[in-house]
Amino acid sequence: MITREEAFNLLKKYNKDPFHIQHSLTVEAVMKWYAKELGYEDEEDRWGIVGLLHDIDFELYPEEHCLKAVSLLREGGVDEGIIHSVCSHGYGITVSCGVTIDVEPIHEMEKVLFAADELTGLIWAAALMRPSKSTKDMELKSLKKKYKSKGFAAGCSRE
Repeated sequence: MITREEAFNLLKKYNKDPFHIQHSLTVEAVMKWYAKELGYEDEEDRWGIVGLLHDIDFELYPEEHCLKAVSLLREGGVDEGIIHSVCSHGYGITVSCGVTIDVEPIHEMEKVLFAADELTGLIWAAALMRPSKSTKDMELKSLKKKYKSKGFAAGCSRE
């Protein structure tokens, strides 16, 4: 399996925007937390790497998101199981090149990634609106209120 350091270097090869890198690091941390929480302690590193690499193609190839990832990850020596998991977070989405992602999230890890990707985006957007720019002083009721507004973090799916 690819190491965390190799995965991070691969991410940085295709992503330069600090926002995209921070998003990937956030999803990595959430995935590792859920691995422990759900009883997959022995797979924590794998869950984290999937979270870290999940948007590897988004910055350079947004019109082929979850499609271009396959070749980028294969070139980086990533195993097919991780590639499947990474691509599954786009399930059901029709990307701008007209292809609908059909890699279904099957494993619990893939389902967590599917949800965590959007939720971390919503939480991050809410944090950036706060004077502190932090989640540390954020209350759940504040986040719920923002979540209900379709104009808030409009790029994050609520489905």
